[in-house]
Amino acid sequence: MLEIRSLTKRYGPVTALDGATLTALRGRLMGFLGPNGAGKTTTMRCIFGLATPDAGEVHWDGAPIDAEMRLRFGYMPEQRGLYPRMRVADQLVYFGRHHGLAAADAKRRSAALLERFGLGDRARSKLEDLSHGNQQRVQLAAALVHDPVLLVLDEPFSGLDPLGVATMSEVLRERAAAGVAVVFSSHQLDLVEEVCEDVAIISGGRIVASGGIDELKASSGRRHLDVEIAGAGRRWPDGDGGLTVLARDGDRVRLLVDQQADLAGLLASAQAAGEVRRFEFGPPHLSELFMDAVGNGRDDGRGGGR
Repeated sequence: MLEIRSLTKRYGPVTALDGATLTALRGRLMGFLGPNGAGKTTTMRCIFGLATPDAGEVHWDGAPIDAEMRLRFGYMPEQRGLYPRMRVADQLVYFGRHHGLAAADAKRRSAALLERFGLGDRARSKLEDLSHGNQQRVQLAAALVHDPVLLVLDEPFSGLDPLGVATMSEVLRERAAAGVAVVFSSHQLDLVEEVCEDVAIISGGRIVASGGIDELKASSGRRHLDVEIAGAGRRWPDGDGGLTVLARDGDRVRLLVDQQADLAGLLASAQAAGEVRRFEFGPPHLSELFMDAVGNGRDDGRGGGR
């Protein structure tokens, strides 16, 4: 289990982290979300000793993290951490050896990962000769080659095509199912909602929401109402209080309503407007939870960290 306790980090007048606290569990996928400059990258760098916090602690399984423990972790930075002119397979073997694998094991695992990512025929290619998406796959393979117990990824889906996204998602699910704690940042909130069980949202250097996605949705006071009324167009709703129109598409409308909304009254109103073909009530999307959390989180200009 990864525990981040009250991390504070300042860069001159800029407060990148302001008492950030979160927990990531083994065997689960956590989405680490926040606006640009909220402190996501700084938090990740503190986990790996690439940045030293001014206050707070980072623990793994209840103990402070030292250099030996970090060799059991896997990190995929947003910026390329590989060597452009080095052959792909050689790089993976190099990183495997760096993390303590014997040469034969490093070669075996490197070959297996390249095949897993559909890059078996590019083992002898230089990294700079690969497409952006394939470079992203190699970067993930480098983070996985030593079979880490913790996997931390900074924007791993950036620039991937749909096939690459599907492959990356499948691999991360496999790692979590094998008992690895997986934490990744992303601005693709619909993807995080699909892939992850847990989420932590940071704003202004503080964690403003965290927990299981389903639990956060259930605890929200807001709900969606998806309604389709044949031929109604934009005629419904018309002046109903407590309703916020989120989207319209022809005869379909998505509303944001209070959890205690009068559904019977809304249904009667919709039926009065025409034939109701759809009337579904449910929790908000992660994107709306994110906007609520970031809007309510304190960001008074002291943030702006990476």
